[in-house]
Amino acid sequence: MPRLPHALVAVLAIALPSAASAASPQSFKGEYTVSFFGLSIARSTFSSHYENGAYAIDGTVKSAGLAKLFDDTRGTISSKGTISGKKMVPEAFRADYTSGKKVSAIDIRFANGAVTSTQVIPPPGKRDPNDWVPIGAGDLASVLDPMAATVIHADSLDQVCGRKVKFYDGEMRADLTLTYDSKGTISVPGYKGDTITCRMGFEPVAGYRKGRKALNYLRNKSRMMVTFAPLGQTGVYAPIHATVGTQIGTLTISAKRFEAVQ
Repeated sequence: MPRLPHALVAVLAIALPSAASAASPQSFKGEYTVSFFGLSIARSTFSSHYENGAYAIDGTVKSAGLAKLFDDTRGTISSKGTISGKKMVPEAFRADYTSGKKVSAIDIRFANGAVTSTQVIPPPGKRDPNDWVPIGAGDLASVLDPMAATVIHADSLDQVCGRKVKFYDGEMRADLTLTYDSKGTISVPGYKGDTITCRMGFEPVAGYRKGRKALNYLRNKSRMMVTFAPLGQTGVYAPIHATVGTQIGTLTISAKRFEAVQ
């Protein structure tokens, strides 16, 4: 696997909440499973820390269950940056992973919210200009990496939905839109309380091949739902459950642990 498929990057990003805005240093931890038709296919963990206006996140992802028999993938993901007001301002994102004997990596650097460099290992092959949508000069300004893109700063649970997020995974630029669906409650180790569910829309902007069936499905037909819960009393809301419809079935992401650590 030369690089994580775009849909999987988005799914794994959902499963890795970020650090929070707080007056004093705080840390957070979580554990997630990704399942397909009720069978576990991946597991992820994260730890994040916020101090003096800076955040740092470290996560791990690995295939599990039957998926491990066909594609034994393991990876580490890290993201760091600052928080300015209600906005995440990334500085660096890196994903290193192995699939069988193949080693791959994505490294993205930012300055003032804009991408300054991207390195993909191994580098992608030559693109056919007739069916490739290239990234333009203004596409990589004010964008978020896959981890920062899923964290919402809001004054209340009611204000989490109703927004658009600019997302960049190292190759593709896409917009994620969140619209209100419902409210509820949830109980998992580390958290018991109110949640809000948003329907998530996906719109590729640049850095993708025209006519790609998986992207067309995500954009036009997929039902993607994300449930958010608060990280302590920080004003930050992170995904605690999500479902992503694909051409062959629905992926479900569930938190097995979701907690702020004092």
